[in-house]
Amino acid sequence: MTATAGTVYLVGAGPGDPGLLTLRGQELLASCDAVVIDALASPELLRHCKPGTEVHRAGKRAGQHSATQDEINALLVRLAREGRSVVRLKGGDPFVFGRGGEECEALRDAGIAFEVIPGVTSAVAAPAAAGIPVTHRDWAGHVTIVTGHEREGEEGRIDYAPLAALLPEGTLVFLMGARTLPRIVSGLIEGGAAPDTPAAAVQWGTDPRQRSCGTPLSDIAAAVDAAGMGSPMVTVVGRVAGLRERLQWFERRPLHGRRIVVTRARAQASGFLERLRRMGADAVEIPVIAVEPAAEQRDLEAALDHLAAPHSGDRWAVFTSANAVDLVWDAVERSRRDARLFAGVRLVAIGPETAAALARHGLRADLVPEEYVAEAVADAMLAAGVAGARIWLPRAAMARDVLPDRLREAGAEVDVLPLYRTVLPDDARHALHEALDRGPVDAVTFTSSSTVQHFLQALDGRPFPPGAVAACIGPVTARTAESAGLPVGIVAAEYTTAGLAAALAAHFATATR
Repeated sequence: MTATAGTVYLVGAGPGDPGLLTLRGQELLASCDAVVIDALASPELLRHCKPGTEVHRAGKRAGQHSATQDEINALLVRLAREGRSVVRLKGGDPFVFGRGGEECEALRDAGIAFEVIPGVTSAVAAPAAAGIPVTHRDWAGHVTIVTGHEREGEEGRIDYAPLAALLPEGTLVFLMGARTLPRIVSGLIEGGAAPDTPAAAVQWGTDPRQRSCGTPLSDIAAAVDAAGMGSPMVTVVGRVAGLRERLQWFERRPLHGRRIVVTRARAQASGFLERLRRMGADAVEIPVIAVEPAAEQRDLEAALDHLAAPHSGDRWAVFTSANAVDLVWDAVERSRRDARLFAGVRLVAIGPETAAALARHGLRADLVPEEYVAEAVADAMLAAGVAGARIWLPRAAMARDVLPDRLREAGAEVDVLPLYRTVLPDDARHALHEALDRGPVDAVTFTSSSTVQHFLQALDGRPFPPGAVAACIGPVTARTAESAGLPVGIVAAEYTTAGLAAALAAHFATATR
């Protein structure tokens, strides 16, 4: 091995859910120079990579080999010899039918250093997500993992009689056996397995697309065919498979199987996306707005100076979005000030998410109205008394004037600073059209009027996804969507992303598929 050669890290990506990546795997993705990723490794994992990381897609799916194993081995060797730190991101665990052993042999023969970072194998995770424990004190004292994939020309290589003999006291888990399932079933029964042995099949285990079915062993191939299930699939045979109906949880989550497009700005979308995914949704992030500053730095600093200056009446700062909070705080830090700037200033947040943004910077909102719209903010402030007060309102450039107008009418001095504007990101059109081409959508979420307007721009003449509903965070956003002709079917009762997620769950609880 040369002194300048890099190291190859074989990282188990887990079975599909990006949250099942190990911490060590995440650390390596964040620091590597290149990634060679399998088709079954979630592309969401690439978000952990630093900008500029080189990505090579070496996906291999049954019948659709985009790269031979020799080509993948050669790629890993070449990248390492160029001095790169390389992550080989493999679905499941690298050493459980992941051909990780072959890749390690090739790397060793080439004199390349390597490490193996185990991953969560689909052999255990997919059954678990379907409510099937592969071992159970009362039902299965051992588990055997078997490849269901036979090399071309080597059909019949698997001897099913010894496997059948492991039943009923044990569990058999077959990986990659979607196409060979009829042969597996007949082989086990001919080898002595009871035809009524419980069996189950799980497709896309731990992924939002997960589906499962369970029948006696003799019927499982027909059930899989009737359901239209295929690769990637795990098949479980044994008494524990009969627990699926009792212990199923993954597919019973309120948004399971629903494909939902999230249009929120990327910086704010992560919490909402995670919430939807925990509820079972296939949440697709397509940010149609990006925030760019509209105020000059000198104007922002002058506004901060004015806010901090002594005043005979009350001083207020009103924040109507988390974007405004973050941009103001950036300016505070750039001017070498801190939270003491807001001493004696009454802070207003339009809702709990904006209040949470203030709290992240050590600032507690003095007033959060019960409704999270400008009219409610005005009502709450007028009830507190604003006559003679100096009020600073940093906000979006295109915001409605209802709030400053009402405050001025009540005798307040209102300083409005157009702080930022929202724009359509350069890649939004392509990303949206690509996502819509990949399959049907159940709902598109809108968290502001700006997301509605920019989504229409990104559609670029294409119709709203057929059969989908527009889901809006509140009545103001809903009115904008309705005026644009969108099919508004969901409006959150609580004007937060948590409220919007709850409204989606309530809607789809009664909707037919």
